Amino acid sequence: MKLAFYIVLAAIVLALVAAQMGLLSGQRPGDIGVKDGRLKPPSGTRNSVSSQAALYPDHPQRAYSTIDPLPFKGAGAAQSFKALETVLRDMPGVTIVEQRPDYLYAQAQTRWLKFIDDVEFWANPASGVIEVRSASRLGREDFGVNRKRIEAIRAAYLAAP
Repeated sequence: MKLAFYIVLAAIVLALVAAQMGLLSGQRPGDIGVKDGRLKPPSGTRNSVSSQAALYPDHPQRAYSTIDPLPFKGAGAAQSFKALETVLRDMPGVTIVEQRPDYLYAQAQTRWLKFIDDVEFWANPASGVIEVRSASRLGREDFGVNRKRIEAIRAAYLAAP
């Protein structure tokens, strides 16, 4: 019993040390961004959400990864992205990495293990919404973290002036 406790404790300590060294953050995907009016497809595993999941009808995780886009605010994309930027800057662990008038890329880092998720937003002029995608870099399951993050962003965004 004592040995099992020490093994579990050692595993926890090793995980925390690895996290602090950046070994659990993964690498930024090279295909982030908008191509032909689409964000990167959802992951093949249960660790991402995308408002464009319906564009990939044969995708194995389409049902799991589908999430609604953000509606434009009043004056359109410019006002919407200003509100979105404010929301993201106020969220702990979120860093805006790239920003253009119609696109925003951020990274969300977990507090203890320093996992990084890639979060993208694109103003879709054809549908008048902000398309969203949030995906974990590592692992096969996110336990709903990306969905919860986007829904928290949505709630703050909709509440913003």
